[in-house]
Amino acid sequence: MKTAVVIRHVPFEDLGNLEPILGVHGYRIEYREAGLNPLGDIGRGVDLLVVLGGPIGAYEEEIYPFIRDEILLIEKRLKEYRPTLGICLGAQLMARALGARVYPGSEKEIGWKVLTLTQAGRTSSLMHLDGVHVLHWHGDTFDLPQGALHLAATAACTNQAFSWGKCGLALQFHPEVHMSALERWYIGHACEIAGTKGVSVASLRTDTARFAPPLQTPAIRLWESWLSTLN
Repeated sequence: MKTAVVIRHVPFEDLGNLEPILGVHGYRIEYREAGLNPLGDIGRGVDLLVVLGGPIGAYEEEIYPFIRDEILLIEKRLKEYRPTLGICLGAQLMARALGARVYPGSEKEIGWKVLTLTQAGRTSSLMHLDGVHVLHWHGDTFDLPQGALHLAATAACTNQAFSWGKCGLALQFHPEVHMSALERWYIGHACEIAGTKGVSVASLRTDTARFAPPLQTPAIRLWESWLSTLN
C-alpha cells in the first residue's frame, strides 16, 4: 500500500472529498499536525505529500518556525520530482519552496467564483473545473515560480494554480470542500469573516448550498485525473 502524508494546519481544513479518492487509489493516509508533529522523518518512502490550508502566512516563519521545516521538505521533494499537492497555504508554501515570493494580495478573496483556465489549464486535470464555481478563501497570493506552468486565474488573483512537472500541483482555491464541513470553517474563521467587507456567514452559507453540491463530481474527476498521472 502507498503512503500519503498530509500536513494539516487547523483541524477543520482537512482532505475533504479527496480522502476517499486516495483510499481508492491505494493510499494509506497519515495526518501530521503542523507545529505539533515532526516533519523530518518524511522521506523518499512517502509516496505523496499533501499540504493543506490554514490562516497563517507562508512568510511568517519568525512567528511559526515550523514553516521553515515545511518549505525545506517541499523543496527537497520537488527537486526530486516526488508527488506533492498544495492547497491554499500549501500552494503558497510550494511557491516559496520554488523560490517565488508570497505576499498579501490587493484584496481578500473569500467566497465562490469560477476560475479562468489558461490554455495549459484547459488540457490539465483542472479541465474538469472549467465553468464550475470553487471556493476561494485567502488574503495572500504568490508570484509564479520560474519553470512552473500557470493553470488558472481569477480577476482578484492572477496565480490560482500551477503545476511543477508531472509531480507537483499547487491550488490556491479549495476543490476539496464539502458543504456540511464548511460549518466548521464559519466558526474557525469567524474573526476573519467579520473583518472582511462584503462577506458574512449568511451569504457564505447561501452560496455554499448553491455551489458546493455541483462541485463534488468535477472535484472527484480532478483528483482522479491528477492521481492517475502519478502512476
